[in-house]
Amino acid sequence: MKIHEYQAKELFRRAGISVPDGKTCSEQSEIPAIITGMKMPVAVKAQILAGGRGKGGGVLLAKSEEEAVAAAQKILGMQLVTKQTGESGTEVKTILLEQGVNIARELYLSLLIDRDRGGIVIIASQDGGMDIETVAAETPERIIKVHINPLLGLQGYQIRELIFGLALTGAVAKDFAATLKKLYTLFVSYDGSLVEINPLVITREETVMALDAKMDIDSNSLFRHPDILEMHDNREEDPLEVAAAAHGLNYIRLNGTIGSMVNGAGLAMATMDLIKQAGVEPANFLDVGGGANAEMVENGFRIILDDPNVRGIFINIFGGILRCDILAEGVVAAAKKVRLTLPVIVRMEGTNVDEGRKILAESDITLTSARDLKHAAELLAAI
Repeated sequence: MKIHEYQAKELFRRAGISVPDGKTCSEQSEIPAIITGMKMPVAVKAQILAGGRGKGGGVLLAKSEEEAVAAAQKILGMQLVTKQTGESGTEVKTILLEQGVNIARELYLSLLIDRDRGGIVIIASQDGGMDIETVAAETPERIIKVHINPLLGLQGYQIRELIFGLALTGAVAKDFAATLKKLYTLFVSYDGSLVEINPLVITREETVMALDAKMDIDSNSLFRHPDILEMHDNREEDPLEVAAAAHGLNYIRLNGTIGSMVNGAGLAMATMDLIKQAGVEPANFLDVGGGANAEMVENGFRIILDDPNVRGIFINIFGGILRCDILAEGVVAAAKKVRLTLPVIVRMEGTNVDEGRKILAESDITLTSARDLKHAAELLAAI
């Protein structure tokens, strides 16, 4: 789960990591009052769950209160487009206003899970403020990677390796070491999958400060972190994905026209491949799960139909824990309630398949039963 910059910085503060003083604002009418009395300059930063905000115009530096008000009014409510938002962009619903910092140097620092080695990797560079991908492509020798064994934790020699690679000395080196230890502890204790600070700045006062903060938490660990769960902001998520999550469904919206309902993630991915091989595009990934009941199937059906791009539905079920008759009951109930008019192709095999096919055949809804996957592909191509 991603959290906003201002939320990550609150976690940093609790951990004793230095960050600039700042205030958040979500209402245009509150902007002048919040800015009044702030020490200039002020950085006005859009709070969205995507990178590249500065290049998209979502980060502005103001040298006076008048400039700060104008910048805040411009950014709050804008449709911010970055490489990570797509062409439609994301509406900025919250901004962060931060006190300016006397910057002497900018560094890059991140911690993330190293899945190849089964550990944690710390990535650092002297080229802070730049896209780390660009640095890696153009000057890979300026990227420092230190691999951490999670059973041993962060060791002193590894901290010294980073200090040497970043050319830090004196009080700055000491402050960096303390900051890194706190950051590593925060990362592990909150089951982080990513913590990124770009830039991590060295101030003219020779202190280390996180000027930016990006943090991702392993969603499977949220039961251990109720404080993180409260930070969840679903305003940037697709409404259909939010609705699906509320019903316990694994749903991801895509850009195609063929909606699909499948039980099992592997079968769902194979079904999406089948749809593409038929010459059409999947509109979604929807796994109702092995333990789904008729109500969940009905809710899944409704969510598919709420996508205006869908012009046909493919139901591909292997009856195991979810029996074919249960699926059929859910499909019939949903089709009647929403007055289904779209073509529906059903391919089912497994437990109680004959009963399921009988329920569908005796219903008054229009659908096509596929004999096998090859037949299903032929039917999809004709939609």
